[in-house]
Amino acid sequence: MEIKPIAFIKTDFKEKFGIPRQSGIIENICGEIIFEKQFRHPDALRGIEEYSHLWLIFDFTQNHRDRFSPTVRPPRLGGNTRVGVFATRSPFRPNNLGLSCVKLEGIKHDEALGDILLVSGVDLLDNTPIYDIKPYIPYCDCKPQASGSFSDEFKNYKIEVLYDEKVFFGVENSIKENIINIISQNPKPAYKQDKKEYKFLFSDYEITFEILEEKAIILKIENV
Repeated sequence: MEIKPIAFIKTDFKEKFGIPRQSGIIENICGEIIFEKQFRHPDALRGIEEYSHLWLIFDFTQNHRDRFSPTVRPPRLGGNTRVGVFATRSPFRPNNLGLSCVKLEGIKHDEALGDILLVSGVDLLDNTPIYDIKPYIPYCDCKPQASGSFSDEFKNYKIEVLYDEKVFFGVENSIKENIINIISQNPKPAYKQDKKEYKFLFSDYEITFEILEEKAIILKIENV
């Protein structure tokens, strides 16, 4: 079976490093879903505004591999403990398919691009292909009694983020808030125990930070 993208999402994540490990963790990070030409018929979205959240099925474009690995090393387990790939949401999957739940903020009409879905809580790289969109249905999709294995232990995980206000000079407050929230999730690879600096791209900025024990220090923010 061959599947083709129905849409692509535009986000402020210009590289894989720094993207939240789950959707919805940082609620204010937004994206725009732009449909491919053949799927821009307005009737295709009829009634979608009655749902508050959507499921996105997408392609982990930067994680394609030629070989299958039955186990992966979840970052939240320290990066050295191996778990079965089908017992995780690791991006290293046989068919490279991802699943994210995002909030539908609205629909914007563009004369050239048709109806664009405005969503928040995104965890997708800029220009990620979207293969399908389905509504989130609370009565059957929400399972409050469900167990989440090791993910339950880390659902409220955050580290303290320290910075001098001067590093955010000229940065919009909304971007500043998102940068701090991204770093508070400690995007550092779990298997790296040294105290080196890390950099990631977000929006129009390159952010440099370091991790010292369980605290992050923002060192520099530069336009790119």
